[in-house]
Amino acid sequence: MKIAIIVEGKTEKAFMPYLREYLRQRLPAGMPKLDPVPYDGRIPKGDKLSRVVANLLKGGKPADHVIALTDVYTGTTPPDFTDAQDAKNKMRQWVGDEPRFHPHAAQYDFEAWLLPYWPTIQRLAGHNKAAPAGDPESVNHENPPAHRIKDIFEIGQCRDSYVKPRDAGRILRENDLSIAIDRCSELKAMINTILSLCGGAVIP
Repeated sequence: MKIAIIVEGKTEKAFMPYLREYLRQRLPAGMPKLDPVPYDGRIPKGDKLSRVVANLLKGGKPADHVIALTDVYTGTTPPDFTDAQDAKNKMRQWVGDEPRFHPHAAQYDFEAWLLPYWPTIQRLAGHNKAAPAGDPESVNHENPPAHRIKDIFEIGQCRDSYVKPRDAGRILRENDLSIAIDRCSELKAMINTILSLCGGAVIP
């Protein structure tokens, strides 16, 4: 089973080793080949996404399935998407009736899935600034999770800004991915898609 995962950039690609490690525990009978396909900061939209998906599903080494993972917050004005469901609906509309395509979204950006590890973020940043209030996936467009993590790094004693691929890996390396899965329904939904495609038991 080969699953291509269209992602926005290097941060999501840095997530892949931790995703694979988690999946190995739940798919002892056979792991899929996860093939990240990074784009420069934003996945394609409209007809271009449709063409990218079609190309990944055919050719010399085709994928069996394609997942697209976008941030809800893409930095555009007006925003491309209002929330995760809107993002998934639009990607499905762009690609059309292709049962091997599975749209997913990080609400409001990938770093929402790092917020459950705030104590690790505090230690790496060298600052005790309090965690954003509420559910990690409710930290929204006005000040999205990546900005919150960048802020604590820049005011902390580490004297360095948050570098996405480097620091996301450092945060994930020390923690159990199941903690974020329990608190982030969109992350759980994406992992359940992979589990169900591979015949594994989904996470309740």
